[in-house]
Amino acid sequence: MKNVNKVIDTVSDFAEEAADKTTKATHQAADKLVEKGDQLRSAEQRLLKETSAYIRDNPITSVGIAVGVGFLLSKFFGNNR
Repeated sequence: MKNVNKVIDTVSDFAEEAADKTTKATHQAADKLVEKGDQLRSAEQRLLKETSAYIRDNPITSVGIAVGVGFLLSKFFGNNR
């Protein structure tokens, strides 16, 4: 009976250690995801500012690009019967 209790204690310790390692790894992964999310938000804001500045500085070119992209998208997604 003493050996059985020792085995149970060993297995229990192993399971607890595995759960602790899993929890630590999960927290590290979650922290990395939050960090990457912050980086993406920062990049998105920077891109939006740069795009707005480009459109403000080059309105005619911006309209031409928008018309060209709209035309290409209409050809790509339009009915091709």
